[in-house]
Amino acid sequence: MVMQRIALAPFAWLYGLVLWMRHWLYDARLLRSVRPAVPTIAVGNLALGGTGKTPMLELVLRVLRGILPIATLSRGYGRSGSDIHEVQAIDKAERSGDEPVQVKRKFPEARVFVGADRVGAIEQIQQDVPDVKAVVLDDALQHRRLDAGLKILLTTWQRPWCDDALLPAGRLRDLPSRRQAADIVVVTKCSALPSAEERSHWRRRLRLSDAQELFFAGIEYDALRLEVGSNPQPSMRPSTGQLLLFTGIADPQPLLDHLRKTATVEHIAFPDHHAFTRPDLERIAHRYATFAPGPKTLVTTEKDAARLGSLKGTPLEVLPLATIGMRAVILNEPERFAELIRRHVGPHQAHR
Repeated sequence: MVMQRIALAPFAWLYGLVLWMRHWLYDARLLRSVRPAVPTIAVGNLALGGTGKTPMLELVLRVLRGILPIATLSRGYGRSGSDIHEVQAIDKAERSGDEPVQVKRKFPEARVFVGADRVGAIEQIQQDVPDVKAVVLDDALQHRRLDAGLKILLTTWQRPWCDDALLPAGRLRDLPSRRQAADIVVVTKCSALPSAEERSHWRRRLRLSDAQELFFAGIEYDALRLEVGSNPQPSMRPSTGQLLLFTGIADPQPLLDHLRKTATVEHIAFPDHHAFTRPDLERIAHRYATFAPGPKTLVTTEKDAARLGSLKGTPLEVLPLATIGMRAVILNEPERFAELIRRHVGPHQAHR
């Protein structure tokens, strides 16, 4: 790994130079950034996927629950097309992207939009939802053309940006110096709340200013839930002793660790945002039939379920398929985190 990073360092330096020049153009106002009139909250990271952006977006929606109408906006990774589109719960991932469909199904009261042009999409949202109270943006920190009012930057406990390198030597897609733009920094995927001394150490490691808020977040998982249309067990509950898990997410390890606390788990891993094909489903069904004797359950994530679509006529139709949901939870000062979110939205409401 060290030798590979050294070998790729010249390419990372070149990539870093391109990023630096782009940011300089925006900082010097030679390229224009737009601050929308509607309150905007951007959730993003400096690295490639796997930091927990969608669970954090959902946490922000839970904090703002009751403040309606609220909207979310993302690119809709993996969808066909780049047009501005309002997501419906019945949409397929090919049309809207897996994560926006997941968000719409979990938060039916939210107006969920996808669009590659974030500035144009917010203008469209303001036309379609003229009394919108706030727009929560998924993965928008790299979009310098849009200057969000509140910026939440994520990094993982396991691989913070201070221990990483720019692509292709590492997994960083933006300069570590871009941390300075964040109002709130959240270290995600913590197994427990770090001590006060550890939290201070993290602030120094990440080189945060005194004005930047630092939070630590963990993961809570829901109970397994049988999918409608699958073949349930007689008890109408999934069997939790033997689980065959299949995922197409960036970092399945925390989920595996959680399930293996109480069950025997075999895992079939696909790439992040994988579009499941019939041969994939045949492979999963065949492994399910042979991986363990006795009662057992097929398990996947909510994000993956959004990409599966209807199971009717597929090899999984007659199998007990359960999904597992997850939530990001703030471990230190959750009330403070919620206050910062509501405070950002509140003044805008008062002036409407």
